[in-house]
Amino acid sequence: MIEYLPILVFMVLAFVMGAAIIIVNTIVARFKPDAEKNSPYECGFPAFEDARIKFDIRYYLIAILFILFDLEIAFLLPWALVFKQLGIYGFTIMTIFLFILIVGFVYVWKKGALEWE
Repeated sequence: MIEYLPILVFMVLAFVMGAAIIIVNTIVARFKPDAEKNSPYECGFPAFEDARIKFDIRYYLIAILFILFDLEIAFLLPWALVFKQLGIYGFTIMTIFLFILIVGFVYVWKKGALEWE
């Protein structure tokens, strides 16, 4: 049971700090709403359309592709750190992984998903 003591201390400390921040904020902060504070903010100028308009599917495709390739590339750092311990097996597996990544990238590129009109 003593192994869980640091976790308990961390949780109590996090709770106390969170509660302290909330209490200090309610005491110190002044809530004075005005029209400028409550207005929508969009790139430095007032919004010119409704926020609930339909977006082009390309926004979502680009976001999904970014997340996909970003996460796949994130596997390279841990692999690079243990490269010598993995030997030829680790090199082969990562080569296959990178080949699949490059094939996917070329496919997306040839389909024109990275082009912006």
